[in-house]
Amino acid sequence: MVVEEYIEFVSEQAIRVKGTRIGIETIVRDYQLGATPDEIILRYPTLSLLQVYAVLTYYLANQPVVEAYLARVQQSRKEAWQVQQERPSEFVRSLRVRLERRRRLLSQPQAPMMAP
Repeated sequence: MVVEEYIEFVSEQAIRVKGTRIGIETIVRDYQLGATPDEIILRYPTLSLLQVYAVLTYYLANQPVVEAYLARVQQSRKEAWQVQQERPSEFVRSLRVRLERRRRLLSQPQAPMMAP
């Protein structure tokens, strides 16, 4: 099996299943949590069983390299989340305002309904 037939090395933070937008971290994470290859393809129906096995073979044959990649991806996501929290977009700010208004409305006591 030639790994490059199934895995695309996009960058330091992006290794994907070739022809998809699914990162290998998704498959490896599910596998680490106990999912079987059959269960993984049920969760991600665009993947073939062969693609899942190719990713798992690459992971098991290169565990230290893949673990380092997973750590980089996790750190990158954490940093992106922190930036989003510190400097939310205009849309996120307006969404938070609407959400707070809705919470206040829902927390107000409701007047009892009168019988006719």
